[in-house]
Amino acid sequence: MIQASRKQWIKFSIVLVLYLIFLIWLKSWLGLIVVPFIFDAYISKKIPWTWWKKSTNKTVLTVMGWVDAIVFALVAVYFVNLYFFQNYVIPSSSLEKSLLVGDYLFVSKMSYGARIPQTPLHMPLTQHTLPVFNCKSYLEWPKWDYKRVSGLGKVQLNDIVVFNFPAGDTVATGNPAEDIYRMSYAIGKQLSQPIDLASLNVEQQREVYDYYYTVGRKYIDENPQLYGKVITRPVDRRENYVKRCVGLPGQTLQIKNRIIYLDGKPNKEPDNVQYRYLVHTKGMLPEDLCHELGISQEDLMAYYTEESMYNMPLTEKAKAVLLARKDLVTSIENAPDDDAGGLYPDNKLTGWTVDNYGPIWIPKKGATVDLTLDNLPIYERPIRNYEGNRLEVKDGKIYINGQETTKYTFKMDYYWMMGDNRHNSADSRFWGFVPEDHIVGKPIFIWLSLDQDRGWFNGKIRWSRLFKFVDSIK
Repeated sequence: MIQASRKQWIKFSIVLVLYLIFLIWLKSWLGLIVVPFIFDAYISKKIPWTWWKKSTNKTVLTVMGWVDAIVFALVAVYFVNLYFFQNYVIPSSSLEKSLLVGDYLFVSKMSYGARIPQTPLHMPLTQHTLPVFNCKSYLEWPKWDYKRVSGLGKVQLNDIVVFNFPAGDTVATGNPAEDIYRMSYAIGKQLSQPIDLASLNVEQQREVYDYYYTVGRKYIDENPQLYGKVITRPVDRRENYVKRCVGLPGQTLQIKNRIIYLDGKPNKEPDNVQYRYLVHTKGMLPEDLCHELGISQEDLMAYYTEESMYNMPLTEKAKAVLLARKDLVTSIENAPDDDAGGLYPDNKLTGWTVDNYGPIWIPKKGATVDLTLDNLPIYERPIRNYEGNRLEVKDGKIYINGQETTKYTFKMDYYWMMGDNRHNSADSRFWGFVPEDHIVGKPIFIWLSLDQDRGWFNGKIRWSRLFKFVDSIK
């Protein structure tokens, strides 16, 4: 007969109710297998969970006390990181000056609903690689299908969003930050004879691009000393990126002379949006002025002394201040517009540039698109890579899962993400759409901000940014 105090039953009841609420939220009854263990831990006590506390050996008590604390902390961190929130640090300048390099963000996974982990067995506080050991921090099995629990809302236009890098499904470990698709096309083109693509029809152009990709990817695979081993990563183990959502599912996006248009109407530009300018000066800009305007050492790296010119990103406010400094600046002009070495889609001749891009329709769940050889390059990565279909083109005809077709109905919503530092951002213009199953969460506030150009006793901590809410950054 079970002997348990009233206090034990109360503790058990509270823990059980909270756990059942958690399972209802997850819509996962598999977790019921844990209930007997909770019952045993509080009531029946058949399993000696804390056997070591009865030991008279001080070493055993000390060591097991630490083990118990560490295991509890790891389990707690595992569940908190998976379903509630996580820390994220801004690694690059792509969102400056809205978010700065060195900003540490509190990211809420409840804002859009947490994902059930695709790879549930992984080491907490690691994304994909174990430090020191330099090996995978997760097990490939078991692997669960995409599922998202109820959240507080959905991604809204102009939200700043943390997401997994879509093109990170395949990675050359020697160049992990590079989009392997873009890299393969570029290498294949370099290794091939020059071809006038404009003189070819759409079907012929596709054959050439397929050839470029095959040649480039083969070169990467055969040269691990240059590119490292090529590996694949599940969705939730891909790199985390943070950008601003500037296009929602079902909208048609176009960039004209740097301004984003959605369904023909201009979208509001972020208050601190930056564009790249050629700043002609009478010498080097003073360090104190650069710090005052938020111009980092990274921005100053493109200084050309022989031309007395900077090629740097500026906000409108910084641009106006510099123009007013006639003693330092002679003129400022827009940096030349180009395709930055190749834009999405990599296998289509578009003529698009970073400042004049599209129009491009953003896929929406349940919406059907008419497929042609002309628009297939835009949608084949979502169809093949993100939604798991077998897509082929034979004799000018499109086949999906072995069936000839001219239409496709999308299974997920997609988003268009861009950085506020428009010319220093590798974003959707380079690698395309962000599927809904890649959405991680929403940054809520900045809990720490460190200036990489300053020392600890010289303004390293940006005190004015501490506990600043991200939603206030428009």
